Amino acid sequence: VGVNLAEGWQWVRLSVPLSLLPMIMNHLAVDEMESWIQREISAVFSIRIPQVSYASTAPELSDNTRYDFFSRVVPPDTYQAQAMVDIVKAMRWNFVSTVASEGNYGESGVDAFIQKSREDGGVCISQSVKIPREPKPGEFGKVIRRLRENPNARVVIIFANEDDIRRLLQAAKKANQTGHFIWVGSDSWGSKISPVLHQEEMAEGAVTILPKRQSIRGFDRYFISRTLENNRRNIWFAEFWENNFACKLSRHALKKGSGLKKCTNQERIGKDSNYEQEGKVQFVIDAVYSMAHALHNMHRELCPGKVGLCSRMDPINGTLLLKHIRMLNFAGIAGNPVLFNGNGDAPGRYEIYQYQIKNRTAEYKIIGHWTDQLYLNILAMHWPGGGRKIPYSICSHPCQAGERKKIVKGIPCCWHCERCDGYQYQADTYSCKMCRFDLRPNENHTACRPIPIVKLEWSSPWAVIPVLISVAGIMATLFVVVTFIRYNDTPIVKASGRELSYVLLTGIFMCYATTFLMISAPDVGICSLRRIFLGLGMSISYAALLTKTNRIYRIFEQGSMSVSAPRFISPASQLVITFSLTSVQLLGVCIWFGVDPSQAIIDYEDQRMANPDMARGMLKCDISDLSLICLLGYSMLLMVTCTVYAIKTRGVPEAFNEAKPIGFTMYTTCIIWLAFIPIFFGTSQSTEKMYIQTTTLTISVSLSASVSLGMLYMPKVYVILRHPEQNVPKRTRSLKAVVTAATMSNKFNPKTSLRPNGEAKSELCESLETQGEL
Repeated sequence: VGVNLAEGWQWVRLSVPLSLLPMIMNHLAVDEMESWIQREISAVFSIRIPQVSYASTAPELSDNTRYDFFSRVVPPDTYQAQAMVDIVKAMRWNFVSTVASEGNYGESGVDAFIQKSREDGGVCISQSVKIPREPKPGEFGKVIRRLRENPNARVVIIFANEDDIRRLLQAAKKANQTGHFIWVGSDSWGSKISPVLHQEEMAEGAVTILPKRQSIRGFDRYFISRTLENNRRNIWFAEFWENNFACKLSRHALKKGSGLKKCTNQERIGKDSNYEQEGKVQFVIDAVYSMAHALHNMHRELCPGKVGLCSRMDPINGTLLLKHIRMLNFAGIAGNPVLFNGNGDAPGRYEIYQYQIKNRTAEYKIIGHWTDQLYLNILAMHWPGGGRKIPYSICSHPCQAGERKKIVKGIPCCWHCERCDGYQYQADTYSCKMCRFDLRPNENHTACRPIPIVKLEWSSPWAVIPVLISVAGIMATLFVVVTFIRYNDTPIVKASGRELSYVLLTGIFMCYATTFLMISAPDVGICSLRRIFLGLGMSISYAALLTKTNRIYRIFEQGSMSVSAPRFISPASQLVITFSLTSVQLLGVCIWFGVDPSQAIIDYEDQRMANPDMARGMLKCDISDLSLICLLGYSMLLMVTCTVYAIKTRGVPEAFNEAKPIGFTMYTTCIIWLAFIPIFFGTSQSTEKMYIQTTTLTISVSLSASVSLGMLYMPKVYVILRHPEQNVPKRTRSLKAVVTAATMSNKFNPKTSLRPNGEAKSELCESLETQGEL
């Protein structure tokens, strides 16, 4: 290799490894050969000789610490790799394979592509295959089989020489893979015909890249005019002539049967042979002009006004010459600016081609260009089979709405789609999160929406039945009250104890009215009234009944021991006792208000179903099941106590002062509430819990009131209205005589009454009432 040293030209012997001999014979590897020569020269001499390359694209030559005097007018493969990454991402391909010819060009190009894809992200490598320098038979078939291991990776990035590309396409065709692979070729493929010759369908849709260049017409005119006579200075031209026209200049070199003829010197390039300008002509000219411009600028600086070299340029200072090369910025032969960056690299300018078949005619069509960024006309692209839809090359299909990506370990472009289920929503691409307690996911689980709020509606069957019962009960209660007021001074009304009767009827009315509070939409006021009246109506009712039964019990208990009247049996005393018992209920409620103020809440747990679409928020008062039992507990205590007294007074004459009706009332009421408890707590896990419990509670309260109203007052109303002849005053005796007679009658003949039609009963009650009024 000739090297221009300071002492003049010297020849340097460089040993060539046998492995590089095939590249020497293959003109496609000229850039690899030049890179190798550059490295060998730099290793032999530690000298500062600026070089300008027209074809070397190896990325390592950009290393300014090793090749600081190296410059080039072609862009390095790192730009090419970046352009290819941009193409892949523009097509939305994220899973590709790579194929490289063994050697500096192929391996460095693929490495650069992989590095750029990692830096930019979003592109993963399925297979990275290397073609040996001397491939064995079946080697390319093996490459195709490896590429087919993942059928989703249809795009293949190729950094390979022309012969490897051709043989790879042949192997793909033999494997019946026409139309499956989408090839993305580097500048070694470019717009060349030879790799795709006779296998056009296999290459259809291939996207290739080539440094931006133009055909130099002046060079065409010059070159086709060259003959053996006018180009004797080129010692290799005679050999080119023989190869180009398939002839021999010497008759002695002709062999029989070779098919060769003797050259006539009348052959013409482009007329008697095919001619196509070599694509690197532009870069060769620009490289020569770069060195010329740098020398010219250096001469003007060091030798102003002188012709030829001056002493300051003899010998030439390589460092200063490199400085002038790196400062260049001129228009090249094709009009493009020629300049170098700090590493001596030219800017990346590429044209992007696609191999298309239209009307059975195959051609390379320019579909875009790359200059620091990609400009691609996707609408002009055609894919195998003539389709315009961009083929996919992805590891995993995009997840549907409401699905998160679970990345496959080590392959960020591959994932499994997992549905955000239950009350989860898709927070981002990779995670699901639970909706807030008062929210549920929408239909596709991409966001949360409020859970519907429900309450017991007046139109619901769960509300209609209790309301009808309550309305009927209230009407019946008002009817009894009106009847009692109208016949207030009649014997039956007096005998029933007017004051306690009105108190009891008030309690019954409040029990019926509680139904409307239980069904009304909860708020602070309604919830407060529920706390007060739910237990108050029952407390008043059972306090009045307890007072009555206790009065009867004490009268007959006292009568068995003495004929004197018991204490606190007057109507006023009875009212005081009743209100005292009721005040305990009110005191408990007041304490409850102080400890835990009433409020309406929305319960999202009761109806939080496995299916979020069925979830509901229940608008209700903050009364728990335990609080409700405590609220009704005092009333039940009064009821049980009253029942005990009813049992104790069961021996009282049948018609004597309501003892028997009160007893039957309490027995029936106990049965009602014993049935209520299992129904109420047995439905605590039901989805209809609120409706069932509210309906059960209101009906139980209404039935309790109805039993009291029906057994204690309806018979009296019946007598008052239908048999007024029985509603007459009886002969009044002293309290002592009445008590004695009642006691003796109960003792000797408990199954018969003192007198027909409740005469003794009336006398006793009237006597007691009169005594109280006095």
